[in-house]
Amino acid sequence: MANRRRLSDDLEVESYEAPSGGWGSVRSLATSLTREHVPIKGSRVLLHQNKTGGFMCVSCAWAKPADPRVFEFCENGAKATTWEITHKRVTPEFFAARTVTELESWDDHHLEAAGRLTHPMRWDPAIDKYVPISWEAAFAEIGRELRALHPDRAVFYTSGRASLEASFMYGLFARAYGTNNLPDSSNMCHETSSVALPESIGVPVGTCTLDDFDKTDCIFFFGQNVGTSSPRMLHQLQDAARRGVPIVTFNPLRERGLEEFVNPQAPGEMISDKPTRISSQYHQVRSGGDTAAIMGIAKALLAWEDRADATNPIIDWAFVNEHTHGWDEFAEAVNLCEWSEIERRSGLQRDALEAAAAVYAQANAVMFIYGMGLTQHEQGVETVQTLINLALMRGNIGRPGAGICPVRGHSNVQGQRTVGITEKPWMVPVDKIKQQFSIDVPENKGLTTVEACAKVIDGSVRAMVLLGGNLVRAVPEHRLVEPAWRKLRLTVNILTKLNRSALVHGEVSFILPCLGRIEFDEQASGRQAVAMEDSTGCMHGSRAQVTPASPHLLSEPRIIAELAKAAAPGRSTVPWDEWVSDYSRIRDAIAATYPDIFHDFNARLWQPGGFHRPLAARKRQWKTKTGKANFIAPTSLVSDPKTETKDPDVVQLITLRSNGQFNTTIYSYDDRLRGIHGSRHVVLMHPGDIARFALKEGSVVTLATAANDGVTREVGGLRIVAYDIPQGCIAGYYPECNPLLPLWHHEKKAKTPAAKSIPVRVRAEA
Repeated sequence: MANRRRLSDDLEVESYEAPSGGWGSVRSLATSLTREHVPIKGSRVLLHQNKTGGFMCVSCAWAKPADPRVFEFCENGAKATTWEITHKRVTPEFFAARTVTELESWDDHHLEAAGRLTHPMRWDPAIDKYVPISWEAAFAEIGRELRALHPDRAVFYTSGRASLEASFMYGLFARAYGTNNLPDSSNMCHETSSVALPESIGVPVGTCTLDDFDKTDCIFFFGQNVGTSSPRMLHQLQDAARRGVPIVTFNPLRERGLEEFVNPQAPGEMISDKPTRISSQYHQVRSGGDTAAIMGIAKALLAWEDRADATNPIIDWAFVNEHTHGWDEFAEAVNLCEWSEIERRSGLQRDALEAAAAVYAQANAVMFIYGMGLTQHEQGVETVQTLINLALMRGNIGRPGAGICPVRGHSNVQGQRTVGITEKPWMVPVDKIKQQFSIDVPENKGLTTVEACAKVIDGSVRAMVLLGGNLVRAVPEHRLVEPAWRKLRLTVNILTKLNRSALVHGEVSFILPCLGRIEFDEQASGRQAVAMEDSTGCMHGSRAQVTPASPHLLSEPRIIAELAKAAAPGRSTVPWDEWVSDYSRIRDAIAATYPDIFHDFNARLWQPGGFHRPLAARKRQWKTKTGKANFIAPTSLVSDPKTETKDPDVVQLITLRSNGQFNTTIYSYDDRLRGIHGSRHVVLMHPGDIARFALKEGSVVTLATAANDGVTREVGGLRIVAYDIPQGCIAGYYPECNPLLPLWHHEKKAKTPAAKSIPVRVRAEA
């Protein structure tokens, strides 16, 4: 395969062979600083990123160490910071010069790249433009619109970057208004984990901390691209690999971050350009084949156990007998699995799975790290629980250096759930909320993100209030959702930058620009700080570093408080104004509502490394229905039964993110670590499939969803790129490929969209 190929005027590809990190990251940082015109300001700010007394990264949720490096940020974290502190501005004059219809023709990158929003705006249907409005008038009108609706016809969505303080207030606002319609971005990624983990081990989050990386002697890695999604974890993986810790990876695509890494902060490494190998084994499992692969490893362990010396068993029988329930049923399910079916489903050979099992059998403390490659399938809960079964077989929950580690995405997405952002009323302390705030939490369950979209489509939902994010782009089923979204009575977007969700609007639509996390937040008591929870369950304070982009911006807590007073007057005793004047009072209220987690919140806010939420499973205390950790056998090796097909012309599409994006934010059209430059309109395909479909690299194709539900779902104009991916699987970028994802194609319990296995046909364009 030629190393550098130009496939079109705007697309060039190469076989990227450099390690992750290294000089590529340094050049990317320089580009970010200059692109946003903040070379000096940005460099100063980045020195405070992810450090005690500084600010927490606004992109990923990876853990923050107690003893940080001089530069405790990664390439993508730097992109997120410079993107937020940019000198570019989107003013009323910007909107006066452009209709909304014109702006809809802009792509995701150019909309956000225009700069920071500066004024509250209201859509004027007479001229199809957003026009300035005073904050007071905006709050009054939004309040009138919401009061005119039945509460369950409004939805209050939360993006993952809102702070603990803002999230707590937002949940109280929605419930005071009268609804549990509180979907959030977790619904689209790790809701699967939030359902699977409590049933298995009695906690809703992972059990590992940063300290476990220093104590582990083996790491299993499933379905997570660390080089793009959480690059700072590469430091822990590099340290482990250098100690000789085997890292066994299961992922469909070969990803450079999982193969090699050069630390950009280590001069010796940069000069020698000698990378650290990350994965000691790399198994390219088929999309949806993880359950089969894990069951194969378990099958090998059981076979060896039958032949093992009783004094040196493979299975940790002392742990299994004392701490678990359901062993017999799980063992029977494993024994019933045939190797031929395991191989077919996983796309891996028996000897490869036995090689992984051999590493596991020899290790004493094993960490299991996973991402959305496991969660975004119809039976993702079963896959996660099967992975937990594998951990339980050898007692790898509740010992140093071992445990389960779901890698959450956005900065505070896990923390939002911790302080009450959930559609499930049984997950919040109803009695305490009643006692403290005189709020009667509605008894009926609210809507998840998928359910909210369905209700938008059928007209049941009439208002969407969005605390951050770009929901219109993030959700499945674009071609049904967007036309229905335009029929909403009210859309409210609380944003720092312009995105498509503000342009696909309802009859009455507002843009409410807010302060970013990195900007000084001055209130009556002085400059404020906020808090968030990282992916390992540690709480951190965050202190701003720069002057706000505009004097007309309000903080998220202030905006939420004003909306609550306008839409739900007299429905609670929440002291909204007092809280806005001093955020430490919000933290005191959080501590009173969730004392087990947040006691002495303000006193512990600046604890180096954060303070950890208590996790019973780390102490081998199991808050499950059985009182033990549960082996839960999968019902099938099939991860996506609704879209199962034997049609050889149907391939499974994996949607993924590039090195040049974070969620729906597109920083550039390049994906350096995959060697793709200039365009995101590509589909990655195995050379064997390219030949099978009589195509060639660079061919332009349309993908069409293979579903017999009467809905046409197509994305065209995609160029074929030959890539190292299992045959029968292809990959394309999120959110461009979201129109192919049916709304009904989701995890059966968690309702997480099954974006990692979409059945499609490939059609050549003329």
